[in-house]
Amino acid sequence: MTVERYIRIMAGFFVMLSLALGVEGSPIFWTKWALAFTAFVGFNLFQSGITGFCPPGFLLKRLGVPEGNGACSR
Repeated sequence: MTVERYIRIMAGFFVMLSLALGVEGSPIFWTKWALAFTAFVGFNLFQSGITGFCPPGFLLKRLGVPEGNGACSR
């Protein structure tokens, strides 16, 4: 897998987890403040798209994960 795929998987997981923890009807509801983490993840995706700076991407590259060729390339 590539850095981009790991980042997409992590972002999707954290959004789904924070929604499950923040929505009152969820069986694992914790607090509505968990929804703030959803906003944090969304903001980081937004700024990464604009600036190209992504701390998890930097860390994954340092760990030796290959970069890949782009969003939808094969």
